[in-house]
Formats: sequence, structure tokens, C-alpha cells
Amino acid sequence: MKIVVGISGSSGSVYARVLLQKLKTISDCHVSIVLSKNALVNWKLENPNFNIENLGFQLYSNDDFNAPFASGSTKFDAMIICPCSAGFLARVAHGISSDLMSRAADVMLKERRKIVFLFRETPFSLIHLENMKMITLAGGIVCPAIPSFYSNPSSIEELVATVSDRVLDLVGLNIDTFRWNS
Repeated sequence: MKIVVGISGSSGSVYARVLLQKLKTISDCHVSIVLSKNALVNWKLENPNFNIENLGFQLYSNDDFNAPFASGSTKFDAMIICPCSAGFLARVAHGISSDLMSRAADVMLKERRKIVFLFRETPFSLIHLENMKMITLAGGIVCPAIPSFYSNPSSIEELVATVSDRVLDLVGLNIDTFRWNS
């Protein structure tokens, strides 16, 4: 599976870190990453001792429109926006493709490919809800970063994994994770 992970400027880069670490363990999974400028700022604040380049995934600049996933003719299977800010969700919901990440999201929607937005804002305003509705009607999946507790997570990483694992399920990856009543 070929996946693009977009990291937008919202707080919550720990979700992206845990998600990327899980993706690193999945064989036959090609991952490309694009980060917004604000995402780089938040990454350094929230993950000061973790260099994203050490994961070995291909990183693209958010202004690199020559990236393969900027075109629908390149067969990427899915895109995950993790975390997804309200501003990014709004731009995609309204068809504004002003950078590589929003262009790639637009491509996924127009090509009817899987795209999951791990929304990291709270509380939700009516504008947020309307944008979520538009994304959903366009074929995207909005997955708010709301962790579950029935697995009795014992650390922040385990709590975050209840959300990142759900996102990986939503794009169709088989992962080893806690399952309710299984």
C-alpha cells in the first residue's frame, strides 16, 4: 500500500509520531510525508527528542508540486492528515489547493481514494461541523482525535494509539491492536 501522511499545523504531533512509528512496522507499506511550516514548529515543541527523518520515509516540502502524489495519475492508495487543523480541513472542504498537502488531499477526493482527517480541534464550532460534513459528502473520513479508554491504556503513547490504530484501520491496514470483545 502507498500512503501519504500529511502533518498539518495543529497541536497533536504525538498522534503523527505514534502513527508513523506503527507504519514503520508494516511490511509492504510505502510511506511519503509532507509537513506544513506550522507542523514543523509543533513537531519541535511536542517531540523535541524525535527526529522525523530517522524513520527513513520520504519527506517532501509542502511547496514541492513535483511530488508524485500531487497527481492522480500516480497510484497512491490512501492519505492520512494527522493531525488535521481546522484551517486545513476548511481549505480542503472548499477546494483550496494552495500547497502540496492540500493538493494531495484534493487529488485523493477527486480520485475517490481513501483519505482520513484526524481532526485535532475542540470544541467544534458550527463552521467545523459544516466543513466535516462537506468532507464526508466528498468521500473523506473525519476522525476526531478522541481516544478510547476500554483498553486501559497505561501511557500517553498507548492512549494516542487508540486513535492512530483506528486511523490505520480506516485506511484498510491490518494491524495488531486492541479489539472490543475479541
